[in-house]
Amino acid sequence: MIKRLLAGAAAIGAIGGLGFLYYAWYPPIEPVEPPDRGSFSAEQIERGRIVAAEGYCAECHTRTDNGGGPELAGDYKMDTPFGAIYSSNITPDPETGIGNWSEEAFQRAMHLGVSRKGVHLIPAFPFDHFTKMTDQDVSDLYAYLMTRPAVHMTRRPNELPFPLSLRLLQAGWKLLYFTPGVYKPDPRHDALWNRGAYLSEGNAHCGACHTPRDFMGAEKKSAPYDGAVVDNWIAPPLNEHNPTPTTWTEDELFQYLRFGVAPLHGPAGGPMSPVPHRFLSTVPEEDVHAIAHYFADVDHAAEREKHDKAALARAMEQSKIDLVGPTVDPDAKLYQGACAACHYNAAPSPVLGRPDLALNNALWLDEPTNLYQVILHGLTAEEGQTGVAMPSFYNALSDQDMARIAAYLRRTRTTLPPWTDLEKKAAAVRKTITTIPVNSSH
Repeated sequence: MIKRLLAGAAAIGAIGGLGFLYYAWYPPIEPVEPPDRGSFSAEQIERGRIVAAEGYCAECHTRTDNGGGPELAGDYKMDTPFGAIYSSNITPDPETGIGNWSEEAFQRAMHLGVSRKGVHLIPAFPFDHFTKMTDQDVSDLYAYLMTRPAVHMTRRPNELPFPLSLRLLQAGWKLLYFTPGVYKPDPRHDALWNRGAYLSEGNAHCGACHTPRDFMGAEKKSAPYDGAVVDNWIAPPLNEHNPTPTTWTEDELFQYLRFGVAPLHGPAGGPMSPVPHRFLSTVPEEDVHAIAHYFADVDHAAEREKHDKAALARAMEQSKIDLVGPTVDPDAKLYQGACAACHYNAAPSPVLGRPDLALNNALWLDEPTNLYQVILHGLTAEEGQTGVAMPSFYNALSDQDMARIAAYLRRTRTTLPPWTDLEKKAAAVRKTITTIPVNSSH
């Protein structure tokens, strides 16, 4: 009897293994000669440029360390909990890029996460979002990439330990987490909302940064847009869990995504900065409006903004107090000397280019990470609001100084509990900055 049970279990295991191999196996697609630029119309190439900008292709496929690298030639380092991953060269170089990929092979990679050679792609490449893109958008993107300058550059090998380095296991990840299929419009919403949802959920892959991940590196479907840690910054929640006292309305979102600064919430910094400046500032305005329209619905802006007037008044009052009369609070004096001159605002609302910290995400998040990053890194004239810079205080403020400023702002600008271990956390964030900013204040 036991032998029969063991034999049955072995047979089931063998059948299951064969079934998994059948599911996981994809044949190679034959290489092609790099297509001639003349085979694509100027209109299709321009449409592809827009698709590439709305998907931020150059952001993850251009090396930034070791002196940088040619655009779209890959080798961008992505640090993950599983090890470092380096992006692919997506220029039309036939040897080190995708120059010998047919459009069929490119479509398969975008929609199914499988390379031309039949190898499963690591989901650091967000094919779980790109699968929602239409065939036309993928075709236009192919036309754009195949007409870029070909760059012969090999990326560094991924640093994934065994057995995570086995690409076949990625098929198991897909079996658990990946549902292929083009975005289907929601009939309960209008065309603008659906356009915004299509872009946000698909090509723009907003959830890849703003949704927390589980132990397998998959986005938590139970917590969409709840915020996550990205490149040593916190990508804040994009839903109703965003803690700022004034609502991210459709107009605030549009201003932020199009121009890099929202009147009430301040400038885009860190990994978010290139999104408005390099990419969304170059696409049709109606697409940015669509994304803003979609997320204003996701965060229930219409229901929440009734509290904004009172929150704004409180913020302006506290900002005025900082510069009126002497203070005996040593932390307040430190803040006045380092920050208040540029962050002071008066009623009725903040001046553009002078962000009010009481309304900024950085003070309302669970950790002071983003506040410390901005203090240490600063903002150049190309980041945040165009032409407005904030110096780095990397050399000017110690970890203890930053901890005092953070504690002061948290208790005077928010209604939330104090942060803990502030000096220790300041030191930890400082260690993530490998290059001292050139605009460092002394």
